[in-house]
Amino acid sequence: MQLTHYTSNFKKQTHPITLICDNISNAPNIGSLFRIADAFGVEEIIFCGNHVPLGKRMTKTSRSTENYVKHRIETEIYTVIEKLKADDNYLIALEITENSIELNNFKLNTNRPIVLILGDENFGVSEAILKHCDAILHINMYGNNSSMNVVQATGITLYELTKQLNS
Repeated sequence: MQLTHYTSNFKKQTHPITLICDNISNAPNIGSLFRIADAFGVEEIIFCGNHVPLGKRMTKTSRSTENYVKHRIETEIYTVIEKLKADDNYLIALEITENSIELNNFKLNTNRPIVLILGDENFGVSEAILKHCDAILHINMYGNNSSMNVVQATGITLYELTKQLNS
């Protein structure tokens, strides 16, 4: 018998993970990020930028998760990053670089709270932000394209990080 939202046996759990979204401005992506953050028990989403659409187009994909996923909007990502770094968080950027680590080869060896930084949909995580990170991860891809939608990449990464946190 198929289980429903009301009959599933999933253990409710929060993980010490904060998502930072740098200039992510596509409303359906934002709604889907709320859903994926809820699904993986993320503590908080911090949207950074001047134009974060939290309106009707976003709620079509969020399925009301914005009502209970803790979130806030900050205009300046550098201030947020510096504060989280000073508070001894472990900063991880999701970006393809010359030195990034393939996600399935990454071992999370820290007890510090985790901050997962997601870059702008068109330009990724900036070099200035990457310099502050403790780790830079990428998802190995096997097709012709060298990028993936931010929501799908976040889901894959949160799956791996929460799997390691729960083991």
